[in-house]
Amino acid sequence: MEGEERPPQEADVETVMTSGASESVPRVISGEAQNLSDVDAFHLLLEMKLKRRRKQPNLPRTVTQLVAEDGSRVYVVGTAHFSDDSKRDVVKTIREVQPDVVVVELCQYRVSMLKMDERTLLREAKEVSLEKLQQAVRQNGLMSGLMQMLLLKVSAHITEQLGMAPGGEFREAFKEASKVPFCKFHLGDRPIPVTFKRAIAALSFWQKVKLAWGLCFLSDPISKDDVERCKQKDLLEQMMAEMIGEFPDLHRTIVAERDIYLTYMLRQAARRLELPRASEAEPRKCVPSVVVGVVGMGHVPGIEKNWSTELNIQEIMTVPPPSIMGRMSRLAAKATFFGLLGYSLYWMGRRTVSLALSLPVAQFCLQRASAARPGP
Repeated sequence: MEGEERPPQEADVETVMTSGASESVPRVISGEAQNLSDVDAFHLLLEMKLKRRRKQPNLPRTVTQLVAEDGSRVYVVGTAHFSDDSKRDVVKTIREVQPDVVVVELCQYRVSMLKMDERTLLREAKEVSLEKLQQAVRQNGLMSGLMQMLLLKVSAHITEQLGMAPGGEFREAFKEASKVPFCKFHLGDRPIPVTFKRAIAALSFWQKVKLAWGLCFLSDPISKDDVERCKQKDLLEQMMAEMIGEFPDLHRTIVAERDIYLTYMLRQAARRLELPRASEAEPRKCVPSVVVGVVGMGHVPGIEKNWSTELNIQEIMTVPPPSIMGRMSRLAAKATFFGLLGYSLYWMGRRTVSLALSLPVAQFCLQRASAARPGP
């Protein structure tokens, strides 16, 4: 029996069925820990993991289950990025299914939010400084950088209204994944510079002006109930329909193309796992993997739609060259920006000199200088 004391010997092996698959996993029955080989130790930890994995997991209603061709299972958690309920949904899902891979809707340019504490993130999200603007312009170019700062302003507005930093569900996913044996953590979103550059290239000059104007003057109050209602698919589809009607090209680049990229990354993660072998003579054994994806609820319908289709991500990773109109608009924007900057500096300098000259000390010095000047 499993709990009996036995003398040290080669570990006995039997099979444990993985949930939702017909493949078997070697199971270590006995043997003292200090005498286990690396392979046996791996199987022992894998057995513990499979015991925790629920065959019929009790999942939140925000979870969508997808199955790959090889039997691997993907549990996509649709979240609202400013939501305590979404954090709990992510934690519950990871604990229930004990995944082999966790994929989150982040790229390498936003990975820093995983290790920052809530207070630091809250302060960072509220601050939209000149330094951040310069960094965004250097990273993405002038127009894309300005658009990124406007979207950061929207995020700061929501943060200020709710008193909650964004991305809490990703930080919870990172913490929980570290507690699951042999669980890998993948960044599944397209790099943000590519997204912004493609978004800007897709808009006409007047669409850019209209979008920037709307983002600059966004000030409507937002409640926590509003955010939680975003977890309902019908409301999200209605919001997306309104957005498509006004900026269809923006929706394509920011939402639809990222749906494709996220689907591709989830499918890459959902590959059969090859178990380690004690020797080269032992036959190879593979089992279906279990993946948890943590994405915004707005991406879930697109992931479901693209799950069984052929995907080409090379096309959505290229940045189209700017058109003549685009180059002219960028030059006009740069000229306007530096013109306003130069005028502001001139006005401030002139105002400063006027104020300085109006001081009593300055007036006294000017009178002394006039009196000391020799007559004609």
